[in-house]
Amino acid sequence: MEAVLGQVEQLPALLAASRSALVRDWDSLTLDRALEWARYFQHLHDRLHTRPRLREALCRRLRRGQPRPLLSFPDLGRCPQLLGLALLENRALPPAACRRLLHSLLQPPGAEAGSERCSLGLLARRKAASRLLALSASPLSPEGLEPQVQAEAQLLLNRLREEGQEAEPAGEAAGRPSWLSGVLEQLPQPRAFEVVAAALLLRQGSGAGQAGGRGRDGNNWDGNQPSGTGDECVVGPLLSWLLGDLQRFSAFCLFLPGSILASLADQYSQLSRPYLELLTSWGSHLVYDPLQGRWVKSCTDKAELSWEELRERFKCLCQGSALLRGQTEAALKLLKARDGDFKVCGLSVWTDLLIEVEEYLKKEAER
Repeated sequence: MEAVLGQVEQLPALLAASRSALVRDWDSLTLDRALEWARYFQHLHDRLHTRPRLREALCRRLRRGQPRPLLSFPDLGRCPQLLGLALLENRALPPAACRRLLHSLLQPPGAEAGSERCSLGLLARRKAASRLLALSASPLSPEGLEPQVQAEAQLLLNRLREEGQEAEPAGEAAGRPSWLSGVLEQLPQPRAFEVVAAALLLRQGSGAGQAGGRGRDGNNWDGNQPSGTGDECVVGPLLSWLLGDLQRFSAFCLFLPGSILASLADQYSQLSRPYLELLTSWGSHLVYDPLQGRWVKSCTDKAELSWEELRERFKCLCQGSALLRGQTEAALKLLKARDGDFKVCGLSVWTDLLIEVEEYLKKEAER
């Protein structure tokens, strides 16, 4: 037992080394040994957590030589995660060791696919791996999404695809996975919205048979057509989570920029109609202020778009495909007609928006 206690006493030094410049000299073999020690400490935790006297002896030895009790017995159980995160944050780690670490985080030795998939440990490893992936990503995607958001979205897509492939042989329905809402709702809402948007854009950008979106021929994915790629198991759950709650979808559309929302509406017919309906609702709350000579919010404390923001959203929609542009113009013309079909500015917000959009399209055509 004394030998075990002596080994545990080295854990603070191991974690300290993982945060220091010493890792500059680590190769893949050294990294493997460090990870093996971390798994060994985790094994000790699992074996001794029901033995109070031994647990207390380990805690005393952990505290020896530390300025304060930074580590406790539960830290032994998450030692691989603590070590992995420390190394990921250490820029001194050489590239070869980084690649080895990433492989270990994504595919830990001896992991059982069934029992490990939904564990918090695996989620922590995937989160850490996404941080490393973000370091090698491009500064910004064409859609303006951060590299880290793209990495997290790709991990989410991978997991949805894995579960979809398992459900297909079993003949299970492609519904929303039970874990999806819990995972997304644990994130801060803006972050969850970015990850879902990035996942939908990355899935469409992968060219996976155009399933789940609008193809180059303008045909829409309606959620009922079979897909040869099985990607309805990816798109369906994400759109179901997004559209299943009107307040959530409204917050999603308020948070994301118009360019990203226009791209999503262009690719997914399920989003284009609700998005236009939401823009219609927001526009109906604008009133014309004759003193300022412009449209203003009827209630300034409501989280709705201003006239300038609403105009920009409609312009973004008109920058999309011919089908989306036609739908947008048709919606504005119908709203204008319902509102009195006025020809002059300042009487109907839809007349003014249609005039702005038509002028914008005319200038674009002349370029």
